[in-house]
Amino acid sequence: MDLSVGTPVDPTPVVVQEALAAATEAPGYPLTRGTLALRTSVAGYLHRRWGARLDPEAVLPVIGTKELVAWLPTLLGLGPGDTVVHPALAYPTYAVGALLAGATPLAADALTAIGPRRVSLLWLNSPANPDGRVLPVEHLAKVVGWARERGVVVASDECYLEFGWDAHPVSVLHPAVCGGSAEGLLAVHSLSKRSNMAGYRAGAVVGDPALVSALHEVRRHAGMMVPAPVQAAMVAAYDDDVHVAEQRERYARRRDLLADALLAAGFTIDRSEGSLYLWATRGEPASDTLAWLAEHGILAAPGTFYGPAGARHVRVALTATDAHVAEAASRLR
Repeated sequence: MDLSVGTPVDPTPVVVQEALAAATEAPGYPLTRGTLALRTSVAGYLHRRWGARLDPEAVLPVIGTKELVAWLPTLLGLGPGDTVVHPALAYPTYAVGALLAGATPLAADALTAIGPRRVSLLWLNSPANPDGRVLPVEHLAKVVGWARERGVVVASDECYLEFGWDAHPVSVLHPAVCGGSAEGLLAVHSLSKRSNMAGYRAGAVVGDPALVSALHEVRRHAGMMVPAPVQAAMVAAYDDDVHVAEQRERYARRRDLLADALLAAGFTIDRSEGSLYLWATRGEPASDTLAWLAEHGILAAPGTFYGPAGARHVRVALTATDAHVAEAASRLR
């Protein structure tokens, strides 16, 4: 029972599949900046669901958000002498992106831990991968204020925003966080988990119009274009909230089942207020926990993959079929 990866396994919504099929006649090059329909759709979704007010010109489609995370420091022109801050427990691509640009990655959860370093880019991730931490409005607003005083770009990876369980996630572009201005801010949104479209490689970066325009200028020369049929499918996904609610219910059921089984097996679950993972520990090194799980035919991800702070935790993913989750829960019990 493989609970080690976060790859969606449920069907891509029919409305998305139909939109893709209807757009297969695409002999010309797609627009790097995205069609007006797509940019309007993304802006509408962000306003409808997360209270952000954006002009469609402040929207830019990306070829899956992992691509954007990996190349953002380079696209922003960062290099030696620049520091990129990311969470202490983090998706490794934040650090990889800094290294690709020749910048220095720094793992830090507190602004006081940054010190006098010259920071150019600061990553937020809420709800977080791997530990499901949800950052409150007050924390997000404090980071935004700190960054604006120093001219630091804040990039918020919000691909799990739809999946808040024990806390209510908030976008960095919500007026309560940013004061109604996107200055210095970028929010990254993915359709992989929200709409089971990981295979489409479809996402968007939105926020400060000047930053989005600068990214567009580089991306159009680098050939970073989302295929036209995928753009059409993205419109269908962002315009439809029904399939998102249905998917959320699937994950909620799986989460309840796995959480109960892990607790019954003697695990402690920390944080995990959101996202699609349970951050679990048996109070021992992660390698020992993995070995114990393996004896029962269950795979999980070692917390050490996400940083030294995960040395005694494992990440258990909700992204498995109902049957596999039920079987894993049974084995745990």
